[in-house]
Amino acid sequence: MPLDQRNLNPDRLLPWRRTTLALLGLALAACSGTAPRVDPDGRADAPAVAMVAGAPISFRHHATPQAQGPVVVFQSGLGDDHATWAAVLRQLPAQHEAVVPDRPGYGASPGRAGTRSACRIAEEQHALLRQAGLQPPYVLVGHSLGGLYQYVYARMYPQDVAGLVLLDPTHPQLQATLEQVQPAAAALLQLARQTMFSPAMAQEFDAQADCLQQVERQPQLKAPTVLLASTETPVYMGEGLRTMLEDLRQDWLRRSGATLARVPGSGHQIQQDAPHAVVSAIEAVAASAL
Repeated sequence: MPLDQRNLNPDRLLPWRRTTLALLGLALAACSGTAPRVDPDGRADAPAVAMVAGAPISFRHHATPQAQGPVVVFQSGLGDDHATWAAVLRQLPAQHEAVVPDRPGYGASPGRAGTRSACRIAEEQHALLRQAGLQPPYVLVGHSLGGLYQYVYARMYPQDVAGLVLLDPTHPQLQATLEQVQPAAAALLQLARQTMFSPAMAQEFDAQADCLQQVERQPQLKAPTVLLASTETPVYMGEGLRTMLEDLRQDWLRRSGATLARVPGSGHQIQQDAPHAVVSAIEAVAASAL
């Protein structure tokens, strides 16, 4: 039976909200926003802008004269902008050129109307990289829903991809599996979507499974891929949900041919809890492409 928000007592809703946020954090995205990155000298990191399909997309471009090898391209999870990668970028060696887009509706990028499917976001990233003059191949790094977006990009543009690093990526069948196996959790996600999501988050959440069937008809991934998995889960997340997420993680390995690396002591925000692990995975994937 659908949850009726009018009949929910706020005090009774608190544990439900905690479970919802845990599920969002571990299985779908990081819902908490992050502050703008500040460089060591105290200045805010100024964005660049590319016009994609007639609208601006803001991005951060990090490059030094020592940069060489494939460009590292980051995608954030649901609800996060470029600043979620600040700790990783601080530790990334200078030889790695890096690009961090803010998808429409995040950071300085204005929102867009219409569907926000993974295929559309991959097309926008492809156009942004070309307009910025950044030539492939790329090492694609994605967290949570951003991991799904990078996987779709790699399936759509395999010739562009040197490798992937996926951090707790959202599984293509997450929502369908939740509805079948954990219907209460699926209902909580829908409640969160109605009450907690920004317009951009709601657009991405609604379209997360769109276009994936056509993507799966493309050739299998051949680029080296590392899947970084968190190891810390909230105590109030039930065993059934943990098992379901682990089963989906194992299916990710089959789909992507990835090497699994569990990150000790890390929650879902691996890029913040263990930036060194992310940097090590990027370096390993980039080295294999040289």
